[in-house]
Parts: sequence; structure tokens; C-alpha cells
Amino acid sequence: MAIVERRMTAKIEGDFVVFLIGLRINRWGKVHKWLPIALSMPRMLKELAAAPDSGFLGVQPLGGTSMVQYWRSLDQLMAYARDRNAEHFPVWVAFNKSIGSNGDVGIWHETYLVRAGEYECVYNNMPPYGLAMVSQAVEARGQLESARGRLGKTDGSDAAVPADGGR
Repeated sequence: MAIVERRMTAKIEGDFVVFLIGLRINRWGKVHKWLPIALSMPRMLKELAAAPDSGFLGVQPLGGTSMVQYWRSLDQLMAYARDRNAEHFPVWVAFNKSIGSNGDVGIWHETYLVRAGEYECVYNNMPPYGLAMVSQAVEARGQLESARGRLGKTDGSDAAVPADGGR
């Protein structure tokens, strides 16, 4: 992806969900336990990307076996997780039967419900990334120049370093 050589931020209408998820391999020798789980995530992401009505907005890999997913709503995230005809549900059942709490493989997730306007982000000299990748990327100018401005708390004139570097 091409680097955007200026300060950008993200703009998204309405509430949304940030879902962090990852896998931790605790016993590397038990490949038969962790490999099926590791291989299931790409299938789930492909399924979600092909279903625009699912509420899945996109994913940002964090490296290794962790990622951030963006969802339009908690209800849509939960509907996918519990859909018996989707990729996730049988993997969830198999994990609980095969691994459960035996310590071989760890899975984790954190879910954050973000109300409209109660987020801020900035990207400088970055390709589209994170929330800006799954929403609208806009230039961080004017009110959007400072973190407090992006949160709607100031007019942006409180930026420690202006976008133009103070030139």
C-alpha cells in the first residue's frame, strides 16, 4: 500500500465495535491442537469479507496471531459468532471439545463498544491503517489537528505540533 505523506485521521458515522482477538500457543508440540484453530481464521475473514451485510468492516493484523477487527455493531458480531452455518461456530465448538481449559492453546478477545464521536486516531506517513482503512480517511487539519480536537473537545488549536511542523 502506498504511504500517505501527511497526517490523516479516520471518520466513521455512528457507533461501531473494536474487537481484538488472538491465539496463544502454549504447547508448541501439540500441533494437532493449535493448527486447526490457526488455519480457521483466514477462512472466517474470507467469509466475512464476502458478506457486506454481516456488519464486519475490516481487519488490521497486529502481527503473529493477533488482530483488530472492526464491526458496525455488537449485535452483528454476536450474530456471526453464534451462526451455526458460518465458519466460526464449528471451530468454537471443536475448541471447547478438544482443548477447553487444558492449557494447550489460549484464545483471547476484547470487545469495545465505541459511541459515535468518542474515538480519536492519527496516522502520519502511513498507508491506510486501522480504523482509517475500514472507514473514511481524512486529513488531520483544523479541528482535527489535535487529539482533543478529534474528540470534539477543542477547535484543534491546542495541537502540540501543528501538522505543518510549525513552519
